[in-house]
Amino acid sequence: MSTIIKVENLSKQYRLGKVGTGTLSHDVNRLWHKIRGMEDPFLQVGDVNDRTSKASSDYVWALKDINFEVGQGEVLGIIGRNGAGKSTLLKILSRTTTPTTGNVKIKGRIASLLEVGTGFHPELSGRENIFLNGAILGMTKHEIKTKFDQIVDFSGVERYIDTPVKRYSSGMYVRLAFAVAAHLEPEILIVDEVLAVGDVEFQKKALGKMQDVSNNQGRTVLFVSHNLSSLRSLCTRGLLMINGQLISQGPIVNIINEYEKKFIAELKPEWTNPYDRDTNTYLDTIRILDKNNEVKDSFLTTEDIQIEMTIVMKESIEYVKVGFELMKNQEVVFRAQQVDVNKMSTFTPGIYTITGKINKLLLNEGEYYIRPLFSVHYVKSLMKIYEEVLSFKVQIDHTISDYHANLNAATHPGVIFPALNWDIKKVN
Repeated sequence: MSTIIKVENLSKQYRLGKVGTGTLSHDVNRLWHKIRGMEDPFLQVGDVNDRTSKASSDYVWALKDINFEVGQGEVLGIIGRNGAGKSTLLKILSRTTTPTTGNVKIKGRIASLLEVGTGFHPELSGRENIFLNGAILGMTKHEIKTKFDQIVDFSGVERYIDTPVKRYSSGMYVRLAFAVAAHLEPEILIVDEVLAVGDVEFQKKALGKMQDVSNNQGRTVLFVSHNLSSLRSLCTRGLLMINGQLISQGPIVNIINEYEKKFIAELKPEWTNPYDRDTNTYLDTIRILDKNNEVKDSFLTTEDIQIEMTIVMKESIEYVKVGFELMKNQEVVFRAQQVDVNKMSTFTPGIYTITGKINKLLLNEGEYYIRPLFSVHYVKSLMKIYEEVLSFKVQIDHTISDYHANLNAATHPGVIFPALNWDIKKVN
């Protein structure tokens, strides 16, 4: 397998809140060292990109000493929590930003889908943007025309193909952008978490297309996602990134297992939000409680489980939705919000607790994770994170002689294990 991407000692440094070094003296100093062929003096300073700790320097390393190779036809998954440096790495590989130090060697054309709207001109129609993107990739007008019908059919936006893309929803944007990126025959396809904007049907369609591009066409795919199931099914190899550093690389199954051990195992039944406290409205804490309102991380199938969220409101906001997603094996078991049973809520200034109860005799044995949700209805999220922050364990209750007695998850597979009401009638 020939190497199509080679990354050597790649690093990217930013000055917080500034463009360049931020001062004339620093810029002159840096230029003077460059003219004399000396190392940039500001490369010796800077914090590791750890968002949970307060910075002690004005400089931060978004990436630090990254080394890896990607072979032709390989599907590489890049894994890490928010802020790990995944998107910065892809931007450098896509040549939308430059590294501070190190080298990147790439063979072939690159098509990238890093965020909604990347590479599209909002005033141009979908049709015009297809030709624009093809031209950027170095394709002739004839080549683009031969692929045009396939792109439009795959995207599912034929009815709006002559409408300016600024009128598109985010889902339509992503559909067309992915269709363009996947069909205009790049040697390398780079896809960030942006596919999560699309609906489930399109996500499956996009994953299938990426598999086809790799397996049948021999093209290379770099894929970033927080959906570990998608990574496991699509990728052959993975990179694990933490705080801008490449921690390990290898078979995707091994990398996913290492990620789960490092992060998911650390989750606890109580979490205080460190990120949003400088805003007027924020989620303060979220806790997992038993029926006695005690914090707890292990439950029997015969116990109710309460998820309590505390929010701080410094201004009045209408149409607020508060809730959570219950996760198992990186898949959503269900999403629950207070608007499921109540009308839209208007919160006035104050501190509120919102509690949702998961009834007993519902969940099967296993480990579960909580991803908090806090937003204005269909408008915006009121949180800076979107990841699991809590965990708890459910075990079969073997001490009672009821529906769940002497049973286990091996004989009753699945995520839920409900005690249904059965009606048996003899009809003849």
